[in-house]
Amino acid sequence: MTATTWTTTSPWRGIMVATALPFRDDLSVDYDAYAEHVRWLLDNGCDGVVPNGSLGEYQTLTAEERARVVRIAVEAAGNPARVMPGVAAYGSAEARRWAEQAAAAGCGSVLLLPPNAYRADEASVRAHYAEVARAGVPVVAYNNPIDTKVDLTPAVLAGLHADGHIVAVKEFTGDVRRAYELAELAPELDLLIGADDALLELAVAGAVGWIAGYPNAFPATCAELYHAAVAGDLRTALPLYRSLHSLLRWDSKTEFVQSIKLSMDLVGRRGGPVRPPRTPLTGDIEAVVRTATEKAVADGHR
Repeated sequence: MTATTWTTTSPWRGIMVATALPFRDDLSVDYDAYAEHVRWLLDNGCDGVVPNGSLGEYQTLTAEERARVVRIAVEAAGNPARVMPGVAAYGSAEARRWAEQAAAAGCGSVLLLPPNAYRADEASVRAHYAEVARAGVPVVAYNNPIDTKVDLTPAVLAGLHADGHIVAVKEFTGDVRRAYELAELAPELDLLIGADDALLELAVAGAVGWIAGYPNAFPATCAELYHAAVAGDLRTALPLYRSLHSLLRWDSKTEFVQSIKLSMDLVGRRGGPVRPPRTPLTGDIEAVVRTATEKAVADGHR
């Protein structure tokens, strides 16, 4: 696994921002703000966007809202290959339908969680990915056993790749050791950074992409950090990583959506409120995120 930037042949590589979805005060989707946000991210060094991920609060969207978000992202990006919609759903048939929508729109890839309505066994996981892969668009697996309780171990991922059902994995466990085992078991499977606060470690271990949260607020600096990290330029990457880490770690916490949206609001982007059952940040957590964001701005990050 060698570090590369985004290409049309591997459009899941590079910095793909898991986009936050701006809501108005009445909790309706602000589609105009979202379109402008997608354009701003690409103009500031990011390679593509991932709509309808957890950060995009897809679980709270109606089917029409979810479909429109993808259409808006494709139009705003200018090149549909730069869009990797999240297609997670409780049922494999529904996930496949979302993947078919992405394929019809020309999206370059889709991001798929394992079954997460229950603790699925390996046979169910493999059947789930096989079903969605039939949509004909490259599938990036999303390994988040912290929330889904289903662990896509290196061995399971190697099997899914050997079956031809996935092209890459968004690795969220934070366990950097997995990168080396995965490279041994499935050397052609692309490793994508899934947790902002493990970026440098996974980049050094061979990641070729980053499905990212905090570029929603600081895209230019995050792009500089990513490119330095995958190039092995630690002289540049390490100071940036240390400076931003007090923010990046919030991408891995329960309050990640609220935290990133607060940071967006503080830097002049439209983050807006969150939809229930999430609630706004308050108290100590809000103060910590606010302080870290204000420090990042004062340090010149953008």
